Amino acid sequence: MDRPQYEPLAQIEVDAARPEPQGFMLTGQGPDHVEYQLDLRFEMPLDPRTRTVLGELLSHSDLTISRRAPGGLIQALRQRRNRAPQP
Repeated sequence: MDRPQYEPLAQIEVDAARPEPQGFMLTGQGPDHVEYQLDLRFEMPLDPRTRTVLGELLSHSDLTISRRAPGGLIQALRQRRNRAPQP
């Protein structure tokens, strides 16, 4: 089966990774000069050293946020149905 198609919504260059109680708040600017914010949460506690290393790595990262193309799921289901053996 074909993989679902995704379309990029935003490409963001992270400017800052602010520590939060459960993770980080990433902020950055996209090529459209709009500021974006991403809340990244972990379900486990982070020790101070891990938090420092993750913060440093995340503050020097880029993000691409994508979503499934509209109608992609419906098309995938139709293709799968059409390939099914007919009785």
